[in-house]
Amino acid sequence: MLGTKGRMTQVFDEKGVVSPATIITATPLSVTQVKTTETDGYNAIQVGFGTKKAKNVTKPVLGHTKGVPFRSIREFRAADDTAMSHELGATIDISTFTPGDIVTVSAVSKGKGFQGVVKRHGFGGGPRSHGQKNKERAPGSLSGAGRAGGRVAKGMRMAGRMGGDRITVKNLRVLQIDVATNTLLIRGAIPGKPGTLVEIRG
Repeated sequence: MLGTKGRMTQVFDEKGVVSPATIITATPLSVTQVKTTETDGYNAIQVGFGTKKAKNVTKPVLGHTKGVPFRSIREFRAADDTAMSHELGATIDISTFTPGDIVTVSAVSKGKGFQGVVKRHGFGGGPRSHGQKNKERAPGSLSGAGRAGGRVAKGMRMAGRMGGDRITVKNLRVLQIDVATNTLLIRGAIPGKPGTLVEIRG
């Protein structure tokens, strides 16, 4: 399923145990293409999610989706012929999940811009002692005459752009499902900000 991330909340079960949960709005998906081994070399199902203005969609994509301006189009591969069970134009909603299911959620994390090594990699920084000042969050030595050979080795953890990566969180549990409002509650936090496109796999 595809959905958009909402705010976080708390959910109490029948025993009174509270669990943190993220609200996800997952409107029904429309099957835009069914790919098979005979025609495309692999089995997959292509779905369209959401809507946006038609002027913001290219004409080739509009022709492919029969004029429907979907917000996003995603493809899910199938290991066997299960993709053949879906027909072109069919809809898929959150009723495929049940409370208690274990799911995997993928989304793009928040972009944090250019950050230093303390925030980006968890460096401890330098001590404020022995005449040192203004170096608490400095990275320290980057290279030397040892294995690096007097140069900065590849893969050195340094300052740079942080966030904006595709993050996958496994073993999250579905707490509640509301088909009437197309919302489901998943235990724990998921990547991204409110409104981020979220991919949910069972």
